[in-house]
Amino acid sequence: MFSQSEENYLKAIFHLTTAEKNGISTNAIAEKLATKPSSVTDMIRKLSDKKVVSYKKYYGVALTNSGRKIAAYIVRKHRLWEVFLVDKLDFSWDEVHDVAEQLEHIQSPKLIQQLDQFLGYPTQDPHGDPIPDKDGNLKTIEKCLLSTLAKNDSGIFVGVDDSSSDFLQFLDRRRITLGKQIKVIEKEDFDESMLIEINSQKMTISKKIANNLYIQKS
Repeated sequence: MFSQSEENYLKAIFHLTTAEKNGISTNAIAEKLATKPSSVTDMIRKLSDKKVVSYKKYYGVALTNSGRKIAAYIVRKHRLWEVFLVDKLDFSWDEVHDVAEQLEHIQSPKLIQQLDQFLGYPTQDPHGDPIPDKDGNLKTIEKCLLSTLAKNDSGIFVGVDDSSSDFLQFLDRRRITLGKQIKVIEKEDFDESMLIEINSQKMTISKKIANNLYIQKS
């Protein structure tokens, strides 16, 4: 059994590992969890004693095979609960993260198995992120940030890098929703802002926004 704090660390390392193939620094973990590096060092020592992470100086922190399996299961629970909240309880996609953060710590494999079946075995959460299967496998799709597209390129909006409530509400107000086709009409050299077309409407977005939208190129 792991405490909620230990599970949060494992999940944070899991998320950081998907973006960085090398070991994860304690500073990166501290930033992800908004805590002090000294606290991270203490926790990594505990998790290392439980054989779920390994740490090498100048290389960083990595999940062991058992640690990755546990972390993937926590992520699986979190994303299934997000689907449940949106599809069955009419939560909006900007409301579900904090609630799922609490629900993900429920220790009942049967509940999660039944939840998955009840939802029809979804493969993605409401933000477009893949849901690990029961064996911890994570299916990924080829995607890129909107900011990397050139003029006249287009693709389908498939996910967000920033899943904060403020950003998701911002997208809702502009009717930028998953599954929509986005085409780059113009791209400014000066500040890399973009004129895009979505829902047959044209709008200008900043580089910051484009850096947080994942696109599957068409």
